[in-house]
Amino acid sequence: MAGPLAAVRAVTKLPVQDLDRARRFYRDLLGLEAVEERAGGLRYVCGTTEFHLFRSSGAASGTSTQIGFEVEDIDETVAALRARGVRFEPFDIAGFEIENDIVDVPDNYPSKGSGERGAFFRDSEGNLLALGQATHRSS
Repeated sequence: MAGPLAAVRAVTKLPVQDLDRARRFYRDLLGLEAVEERAGGLRYVCGTTEFHLFRSSGAASGTSTQIGFEVEDIDETVAALRARGVRFEPFDIAGFEIENDIVDVPDNYPSKGSGERGAFFRDSEGNLLALGQATHRSS
């Protein structure tokens, strides 16, 4: 039996201390423009999804991925974001292959692929963001 939230859209909300600084980061480094604004908040649309930045007195923990962007070509996306000034986080967990700040994850959700490649970076407010590209391995 499906619950009352099964058919609704889920929206990611990210806390920011300085809304203007965050707006510059998302615009200048990620190339994203807010599609809507309200007092203390910015709304962004990416494809068929959206996320919001909201002014908060609390700080992002930054200890886990808070939003992930699924991309078609992670190498190209990493290069483009680096050229804009994004600094990628070192990924240092034993057992994973890492090249050029991109980690090779040998597993994925079955509907998404057989594996995934990922890269991580922080926004201006300390939120941990990720890029992910599904991989398909032949058996």
